[in-house]
Amino acid sequence: MLTEERQAIILQNIKEKGSVTVAELSDLLHISESTVRRDLSSMDAEGLINKVHGGATARIGNLFSTRESEIGMKRTQFKQEKAAIGKKAAGLIETDDFVYIDAGTTTEALARAIIGPSKTGAIYVTNGLIQAEILMHNGCTVYVLEGRLRSETEAIVGSGAINSLRKYQFTAGFFGANGVDYNLGYTTPDIEESEVKRDAFNRCLKTYVLADHSKFNHITPVTFGKLSNAVIITDQLIDKRYKQRVKILEADV
Repeated sequence: MLTEERQAIILQNIKEKGSVTVAELSDLLHISESTVRRDLSSMDAEGLINKVHGGATARIGNLFSTRESEIGMKRTQFKQEKAAIGKKAAGLIETDDFVYIDAGTTTEALARAIIGPSKTGAIYVTNGLIQAEILMHNGCTVYVLEGRLRSETEAIVGSGAINSLRKYQFTAGFFGANGVDYNLGYTTPDIEESEVKRDAFNRCLKTYVLADHSKFNHITPVTFGKLSNAVIITDQLIDKRYKQRVKILEADV
């Protein structure tokens, strides 16, 4: 197991339980306690957790991170949850829709769920290379934005992508997010990617954010949309406050 994947599991356990012991994590991950301690020290230094004697606790308040995991690692996380979210989102697409699909691993699951005449009859625009390939193989009409390819997310970004978007207005748009915060809205770590997300976000008649439960109460540096300006599709709502401000659709996992 890669270090990044292992630490993502550790972080999720701490978020869900509030605190964990070194022994618990050692048993869960089938690794030595010394390896667990090294991981906890690294995560504490990044501000993700509080390392304490014998284990770790969650940070008070929302988690903030500036580092973005590689796309390959993201594909290994919450696969079942993302598949369920993608299927739920695909069910909202109608034959005459003109749809924007954002880059990201959860929207990748959406692309895989777009099958059958009622879904493939819609027209799609995306800034995600893998999304475009999946949609093409599923028999969809798909257009890809111009611009620079960002290796971390396999997303097309930059001024070329912004210029490409200017000619479009979408009936529906589906977006990924690195963080969902009750006050700050939908966030992502990269400025260029946030600019593409924000512009596309504002061009959609109906806007959906696809976010598994780990994204809630998590903040990354750049906001690309207000919380109330989209419907959230998730596998599990872990903080009921969000229902006060935004419509939530929960997928069946």
